[in-house]
Amino acid sequence: MATIDIYNLSGAKAGTMDLAEEVFGAVNEDLLWEAITHYRASARAGTHATKNRGSVSGSGKKLWKQKGTGRARIGSIRSPIWRHGGTVHGPQPRSYDYAFPKKKLLGALRSALASKFADGQLMVVNSFELKEAKTKLFREALDKLKIDGTTLLVDISTSENKNLELSSRNLDGLELVRANEVHPYHIMRYTHVVFAQKALEKLQDSLKKSASRRSHEAEPVVAKKKPVRRMAKMKAEVAQ
Repeated sequence: MATIDIYNLSGAKAGTMDLAEEVFGAVNEDLLWEAITHYRASARAGTHATKNRGSVSGSGKKLWKQKGTGRARIGSIRSPIWRHGGTVHGPQPRSYDYAFPKKKLLGALRSALASKFADGQLMVVNSFELKEAKTKLFREALDKLKIDGTTLLVDISTSENKNLELSSRNLDGLELVRANEVHPYHIMRYTHVVFAQKALEKLQDSLKKSASRRSHEAEPVVAKKKPVRRMAKMKAEVAQ
């Protein structure tokens, strides 16, 4: 069983934590890609729209008689073949969201955590308790933990820790989420992921239960040389 060090906000080691093999054992990159694609699709606004011949301005009067003029027959100035006419089969407002099984989402979340742990970009702190809401002091705490680059903070509850919420919201490249709201997209988007100990314990227990209940889900495959390049490409796309 793998273990991970636990630190305090002063940067000192405060203990270790056992990691479940069912959660941090392997990475299923295909499942991870599906989950991130679904998240990005559901986040699309889908507000694109074009005007058809019934929406553009212009009279519906026939421009000239059908026969006898030597010109092509025409029924309306709003015809799609005319300049400023309507658009045929153009995009209309729609939702890009689609159903995604919960078992696959939980499997992707296990893969995301395993990937960050394997890359050495997963960190655990004993608590995010802050004495006062000061962005400068929290930035100094992150520096003591040797965290640079974009960072995801995962706490057991953001509403109960107002000092953390107020101290972190003005830092560029940093996002705070609750343990029950974290998504594989969040984990893969940021360079570093920092969990509160209670948040990781709660999430790990939940993912262990879901892993034990799965019956027909395929076992994750450990990343090899070729998938590693795909993983790097996926991380680059998510980070944009």
